[in-house]
Amino acid sequence: MKVALGSDHAGFGLKGRVAEHLKAGGHEVVDFGTHSRASVDYPWVCAEVGRAVVSGRAEAGVVVGGSGQGEQIAANKVRGVRAALCQNEFTARLARLHNDANVLALGERIVAAEFALGIVDEFLATGFEGERHARRVGQIHEIEEDECDPGKQGGRQGEEL
Repeated sequence: MKVALGSDHAGFGLKGRVAEHLKAGGHEVVDFGTHSRASVDYPWVCAEVGRAVVSGRAEAGVVVGGSGQGEQIAANKVRGVRAALCQNEFTARLARLHNDANVLALGERIVAAEFALGIVDEFLATGFEGERHARRVGQIHEIEEDECDPGKQGGRQGEEL
């Protein structure tokens, strides 16, 4: 599997461990940076990871920061990305099974590297369950499309849900 990786300076160390782990497991890695612990703004890095996944240049993405929160938010700004911040294998499994997440966000200051590698493995090994979840992922896509169309912003506002 081809996996896009990106991090800020606070996630640089864990990103390197993830890259090594993925390569050892036979995966191809596309590294969008950062390439040192020097302070860097992460939003553009995370957006590039997301764009690689959405365009098909990568099958999945992993973004890493200190907490992973900002990285998840930035990646989710790319239309078609469903980034999930996961702190254990269970949340990684559910992100894939129920939400068809295509980008995993991790926090180097939150999850020890050994646990993070298990989370990555679980995320990549788990497929989308579909069924009732497909309808909900479709609704997420509809919201995303509405928000990209200035004439539709506000979506179902006022409609009974």
